Amino acid sequence: MQENKRTKSSVKFGMYREYMDLTIADAITKFYHDMCAHHNAHDHSIQIMKVEEIIASRCCRPAVKQFHDSKIKFLLQHRVLCYQHKSCFITKRLNAVF
Repeated sequence: MQENKRTKSSVKFGMYREYMDLTIADAITKFYHDMCAHHNAHDHSIQIMKVEEIIASRCCRPAVKQFHDSKIKFLLQHRVLCYQHKSCFITKRLNAVF
């Protein structure tokens, strides 16, 4: 959880953010990238007021809550082929159209 203030044209905005990461430093890095990407905020205009770990019952953002399920499963996107089953030479028709 991060509370921060941001200054833009002498106007201060207060925000509350929740990020799920392994370390606090990685969560802060994710926060800075998110603020730069979505709000066009520069690093010098962001002040982080408080960073703390919160328990699962106090989370309020749905993007963070969806990972609190203990039976969550992720699909394997790509399996690496074993070299003994991989062919050495692959024939492929040339594509002459650009």
